[in-house]
Amino acid sequence: MLHEPAKPTGKDPAGPYKMRLGIWMFAFYSLFYAGFVAVNLLSPLAMAAIVFAGLNLATVYGFALIIVALIEALIYDWMCRKKEAEFAKAEKQDSEKGKA
Repeated sequence: MLHEPAKPTGKDPAGPYKMRLGIWMFAFYSLFYAGFVAVNLLSPLAMAAIVFAGLNLATVYGFALIIVALIEALIYDWMCRKKEAEFAKAEKQDSEKGKA
């Protein structure tokens, strides 16, 4: 496998968007996770309640935490790629205007 030197990168024009999006998604997930912690802290016996297909709340909520994290990751990736494509398209249009 050929390893080449790292290519220098410039400023990421989508960086502020990515950071803002990541913070909002982190805040949402943190609240979702805080709900899990709060139920465990305030009413631990509630976690033993059967809620879905013979599974207790602890199991369902735990799987939901994992699934939500994966879904958020896919949404984050999709939205960041979309924004990067917008910036690339705008940069291409600007460079074409400069040549004309």
